[in-house]
Amino acid sequence: MAANRKTFLRAEIMKKTKQIRGFCLVLVFLALSACAKTQVVNTVPLGSPGTIAPPVLDEYKINVGDKLSIKLFYNPELNQDVTVRQDGRITLQLVKEVKAAGMSPAKLSEMLAENYAKYLAQSPEVSVIVNTSAAHIFVGGEVGLTGGNTVVGGGAGIRDLLGPTTVLGAITLAGGFGDRADRHQVIVVRRDENNKPIYMKLDILNAIKGIDPSQDIYVQAYDIILVPKTGIVDVDIWVDQYITKTVGVLAPFAWYSTIH
Repeated sequence: MAANRKTFLRAEIMKKTKQIRGFCLVLVFLALSACAKTQVVNTVPLGSPGTIAPPVLDEYKINVGDKLSIKLFYNPELNQDVTVRQDGRITLQLVKEVKAAGMSPAKLSEMLAENYAKYLAQSPEVSVIVNTSAAHIFVGGEVGLTGGNTVVGGGAGIRDLLGPTTVLGAITLAGGFGDRADRHQVIVVRRDENNKPIYMKLDILNAIKGIDPSQDIYVQAYDIILVPKTGIVDVDIWVDQYITKTVGVLAPFAWYSTIH
C-alpha cells in the first residue's frame, strides 16, 4: 500500500509540474504577443544620416559670460582672470578693450600676443584658458507639464548647453512636451551675425515620426526654444507675449531686448 501511495503522489507531482510549466509558457507567449503590437515606425539602419552623433566642433567659440584666464608666460604680472561682458569684450592691462566673443581661444591668444608685443620688449607667449563656459539655452512654454503639474527635474528655464544638442533633446532635458503642447509649431529664436533675432518654426512631431528629420535642428548658445499650446491662432503674438512675461528669467539673454 505504501509503495502504491508513493507512486500515486509522484505521478500527481509530475502532473502539477507539467501544468505549471504550461501555464508559464502561456504567460510568456501572451507577453511577447503584447509587445509585438507595439511597433516603432519609420526605423532606419544604424549609420544612416541622423543616427550617429554629430562631429565635435573643431574649435570652441568664446561666449558672453565665459570666464577666461589670460596667461603670459614671460610676464606673469600681466596674468588676469576676466569675464566676457555682454558686449562681447574683455578689459586687459596694456591692451585695454578686446573683443573676445565669437573667437576661438587659439585665435584670441594669437591676437593678444600681437597686441602685447607693442608694449613688451620680449615677444610674449599668451595662452587663453576657458575656465567656465556660459553657453546656455532657454526652453519655455508647454514643457515638463503633465496634468498641470511640473515633472520632477523638468519645466521651463535656462539649461546648460554641454554638447551637441537638438531641439528635441533640449525639450527632453526640460521634462519633455506637456499635455497641451503643440508639437507642430515649436519656435526657435536665435540671433544672427548682426545680433538681430530670427525666428524658426519647426514641426518636431514630423521629425519624431521620421517624416522630416531635418526639422530637429541643432541648437546654438543662447537659443530660445518655445513650445506653444495647441489651439493658439497667432503663434507670433504668443511668442512676443511669452518673452515679455519672462524677461526677468531671460536676463542672461539680454540681447533679446532687440525683439521689442
